[in-house]
Parts: sequence; C-alpha cells; structure tokens
Amino acid sequence: MAPSLKQLSIVSVFIMGISTGFAQNRFTNEFGIILGPTAFQSDFGERRDFESTAGNTGFGIGIVHFMNFEDTPGYKPYAYFNDHFKVRSELSFNTTKLKHFGKWADASKTGENADKLRAHTGETQNFDIGMQLDYFPFSLREFSYATNSFTPFVSFGIHYTLYNPKVYTSYGDGDPKNLDNFYGPWYRHSDGTIRDTEFVNIEIGTTFSLVGSVGTRYKVSYYSDFMLDLRWQHYFSDKVDGLNHKLPSNKSNDYMVWLNIGFIHYFD
Repeated sequence: MAPSLKQLSIVSVFIMGISTGFAQNRFTNEFGIILGPTAFQSDFGERRDFESTAGNTGFGIGIVHFMNFEDTPGYKPYAYFNDHFKVRSELSFNTTKLKHFGKWADASKTGENADKLRAHTGETQNFDIGMQLDYFPFSLREFSYATNSFTPFVSFGIHYTLYNPKVYTSYGDGDPKNLDNFYGPWYRHSDGTIRDTEFVNIEIGTTFSLVGSVGTRYKVSYYSDFMLDLRWQHYFSDKVDGLNHKLPSNKSNDYMVWLNIGFIHYFD
C-alpha cells in the first residue's frame, strides 16, 4: 500500500508541474463534479457480449478542474489554442460489481465448471488521478457569451489508477485462495497438469490508463455549464478486475466505459 501511495504522490506532483507550466499564461479556473454509470469490460463474462456489458455495470464520481485560456491575450501562436482547448485535471472513483455472463455461465449450462462460474463474483474499486486535453472545434469565446447553447468536444489524456479488486466465491469452501473453487480450464490443462496458479488477484495495485472521450457542454449561465461526457478508459493492466487467466479468450487488458454528467462553475 505504501509504495502505491508514494507513486500516486509522484504523479500528483507531475500534474501540478504541468499545470504550473500552463499557468504562465493567465487563465480562468473551472471546477465541477461528474457522476454517472459505468460499464466494465474484463475477464468476467464474454467480450462483446451484450449481457456481460449490461450486467457488469457500476457507478463513478469525481471532481474536475479546467484551465480555460479564452480570456488570455490572443497573440500568435497561441490564439487558436486559447480559443479551442481546455486542460482538464481529475480525481475520481469508480466501482463495479462483477459476475459471469454468457453461454458458459448460463442457467441452462450444467456441470461443475458452470457452477463455479456462477458462484464466482467480484468487484472493482478504482481511484483515478490524471489529466486530459479537451478540444472544442467551435470558438470557446463565442460559446461563453451564448447562454442556452451547446458546444461539442473531444478529449484525450492519461490517468494513474490505484485499483483494489475484490474476489468472492460461494463454491466449495468459499475461499478465494483455493483454486479448486474456480473454473477449471483457467488453472489446469485438459490433461490435468497445472496451467496457472496466479490467475486470481486480490492485491492492491497501480497502473496507467489511456482515456478518450466525446461530449458536449450546455451553457446554463455566464458562469456555469452542464457537461455530458462519454468516456472510454483502457488500463495498462489485466488485473484491475481481480482476474487474469491465460486462456486464448483473454486477449485484452481491462477497460471501462463511463457516461458521466457534470456541473461546471467558472471562477475568475
């Protein structure tokens, strides 16, 4: 736990350093809160399966800060940047309850392995800190004076994640450290020899993630906006969900989709 917090502190200082660099130009501060449902795609259930996507959903909440440069003097070469970009910093938390879906865990499927899948559940708990660059194709200066108007944006950035997965099973003795309580092909080959003994992860860890989103802002008043943001977040780890089996079906790291609604207030 201590090394993770140390790494988180280093990332925080790095973000503050980047913010200081941007701060050499005068900017407006924007603070807000975001929240909304999440869909977590992992080794629970089958990828690209609608039932898995719809079933493994959770909730996220966060606080955001934007550096708004639209009032900065518009001298070249920064005039276009000032009128079309904001720098976003974020601290957020998301959690999702996980279970297995798809044909292998369907209620009609019988057998020991099907019972083990249905008995196996999990939970993700992730703290995020990071930065994104929001690009607005239309003029921010014009948007700032146009109450009851919309403006779209796209965003891209990188986050640092502290993950704390939970693993549960009601099969056998209910011990998540007992491999015999889990789906057999994850840890045994068809001939009975051991394939993997570390596919279950119940340890706190850290990873980076790429974040991309599309959204829009709605101008409520001169000093406040509503924001709708659809985010895709790809983690650089496959252990965020607490499961990392080595079967060929496990080809991708964990990722999350988050639809969040935010309220943003401007401060001079």
